[in-house]
Order: sequence, then C-alpha cells, then structure tokens
Amino acid sequence: MTSAPAPLLHALTTQARATAHTRSPTCPCGAAVTLADRPDGTVVRHADTVAKAHPPDTDPTELTSRLATATAHPGILLPPLAPTPAALHDRLVTFWPYGTPVDPDDPGAAPWEAAATLLARLHRTPAPDALPAMRGPAKAARALDRLREAGPHPAAAPVLKAWSTLPAWARAEAPMPDTSTLCHGDLHLGQLVRHPAPAGPWLLIDVDDLGVGVPAWDLARPAAWYACGLLPPDEWTRFLTAYRAAGGPAVPADGDPWPSLDVPARALTVQTAARAVAKAAAAGRPLDEVERSVVDACDRMAAVPPQLRREYAK
Repeated sequence: MTSAPAPLLHALTTQARATAHTRSPTCPCGAAVTLADRPDGTVVRHADTVAKAHPPDTDPTELTSRLATATAHPGILLPPLAPTPAALHDRLVTFWPYGTPVDPDDPGAAPWEAAATLLARLHRTPAPDALPAMRGPAKAARALDRLREAGPHPAAAPVLKAWSTLPAWARAEAPMPDTSTLCHGDLHLGQLVRHPAPAGPWLLIDVDDLGVGVPAWDLARPAAWYACGLLPPDEWTRFLTAYRAAGGPAVPADGDPWPSLDVPARALTVQTAARAVAKAAAAGRPLDEVERSVVDACDRMAAVPPQLRREYAK
C-alpha cells in the first residue's frame, strides 16, 4: 500500500526521468525505483537523479532556506540540483544527485566516525539568520499524537508517562534553549550517502528537519539506542569519540556526556516507543523484542527524573 496518490507518484517518476535526461543525455535508462513512500515523503530515483515529494504541510519559505543551507555547505550536506522547490500535484518537490546509502546488511561497516565528524562540522557551522528551528522535538510530538490516535494499548501508559517527565522544549511546547546552533534534526545512518556514487565521501542528506536548536538532539538516537542496549558499547564509543575529536559542541570535550544527552536521548526513546506501539496497535499484534525494549526503557525513565543541564531546564 502506497502513501502517495497514484497521479503524484507517476508525475514524480516522470519528473525524475526528465531531470536525469537533462543531466546526462546518455542516461542508461531503466525502470525508475521508488526509494521511499511514506506520509513524510515520497522519493523516486531514475539513474543518477532522485526526486522527493515533501510532506503536504511543508512551508515553501522554510524549505527554500534549508535548501540554501545545503547548497552553501556541500562538504557536509548533499547539495540539491536546484535552489528552490518545484510544485507538483499540490506538493513541493526537490531534486538531488543520487548517492550510495549505508548498507543495512553490513552493520559492521556502519560509518559511525563519518557520521559523528559530519555532525561536529555541521554544529560548528554558523547558521544563516533565516533558518527556522530544527524540527526534532516537533517530530517527537507528532509521534505521541499518533500514539494517542491509535487507541488503547497496554504499552501506551509508560510511554505517555515518560513523555510527561520531559521539559517543555523537548515536547515542542516551548522554544528550544539553543537557537543558534545549526542542527540536522533527524540523524540516523539512513541519512548518510556517499557522493559521488559509489564511493565518494560521506555526506548528510534530508534537509526537512534542518534548523537551529539543541545540538545534542543530533546525538540522541545513537545515545538512546546505546542506553536501551540496542547499540553495542564499542560502536557508541566510536561515535562519541569521533564527535569529540572533531570539536563537536553538543557535549563536553571529555568527562561525562550524559548531562547534555539525557533529555534528548529520553525524547528519542519515547518517540521510538510511541511509533512502535502505534504500529502494533494498528496491526493488532504484540510488540516484538526490540519494540518491547524501548517501551521498557520508557517505564524505567518515568521513575527517574531527567538530568537537566541548568541552561536546558525549561
């Protein structure tokens, strides 16, 4: 079952093909491939060109600002093929060069050091004045909305309780305490590609959540996975060490990083659990082992207050 209406998916595929042919008259034509088709975006690839239809509620001014930021920092972010989005079936569409993604079947080759170094460089990059807020907390809040809309589920209570213990900024109910640091907003290994394909340097992709905010949010997903036992300690250490070595400002250069990471990591744990429970409720199935582990983490979190750094205790 697809999320995008058939006319949109057909038009997006046509546009991806046309853009690819403009870039390369000798395009090795083959069938276009749908890389993603979700409510938060539909992505189609034709040869070396990728077209993305952004969510229906995307603000054109904010998206244009995010595209400009990616264009200005091609050594950190994959730059778009055009500086402004196009309109297609009431959706905003952007075009990108294709990059080789992380291989999900080879976890041992996960580029943790590259991801951490790119984040540190991003966080040290001055943010343009027009850039909107990073959307990480807003995405977490939407995950909780979907959980509530999914109806009763026995695992929902600890997730909602853990959410209620977070400070207002982490629930998107108040401004973030940092409004000057450039952040990705949704960092995970699926947000890295090698460009030029197949073996160029790693770059960050997906500017939908790019903005200013608390940089520790970008470290929160691997931190949460580590805290939940889903990321091996050596991989977490590689990531954190590389981030610090590159001068990343989200955590102290040495010593305990958790006073900075605790609140964002809790928020990402709750977001992950909320999505898992909502999906299980919709499918009428029990939680699997990984889903249960994040819900259990929420249960533990609800009993222990977050470690609030003084400037983030809002």
